[in-house]
Amino acid sequence: MRSTRISVVAFLVAVMMLGGSAVAQENARRMDLADGKLRLTTPEAWQRKQPRTSIVEYEFAVPAAEGDTTDGRLTVMAAGGGIEANIDRWYGQFTQPDGGSTRQRAKVKKLTVGGEDVHLVDLSGTYKDQAGPLAPATERPKYRMLAAIIPTKDAGTYYLKFYGPERTVTEQEKAFVAMIEGLERN
Repeated sequence: MRSTRISVVAFLVAVMMLGGSAVAQENARRMDLADGKLRLTTPEAWQRKQPRTSIVEYEFAVPAAEGDTTDGRLTVMAAGGGIEANIDRWYGQFTQPDGGSTRQRAKVKKLTVGGEDVHLVDLSGTYKDQAGPLAPATERPKYRMLAAIIPTKDAGTYYLKFYGPERTVTEQEKAFVAMIEGLERN
């Protein structure tokens, strides 16, 4: 009888630990923005990281596609500067191998999700990766960036920037868009 009780208790503890692990995993994927007024949830395979800089609220590593050696990076931050000014800055972070215009090749579209306007930006080329405003840029050929700008009616503007090797970003494009389309207003 005693061994049966111990087995039942061990089983219940294991179930609680697994359930707690699932909750912890879900919480690691969830991003509460604007003091909890907005919520986004990342795909399961994306790993939450400690942000590299204090301006970034959330950061995730997005698994590299087969053949790529570098993971993608998703950063989420609230910032100012205006929508067009930030998109222009992003254009300046990319150059084209043939010398063409990044602005002309970029895809920008606007949609409404969760009652909020969202601006989606798609850029590719050689990315000038800079660790900070005074740090020298490292050129990363064949990179791509998907970004979303969410200017809320009552809680500031949020910028989501997902970039990395083209193959990795292309492989995760549907997941990124699904995450944005899943924006919830609480």
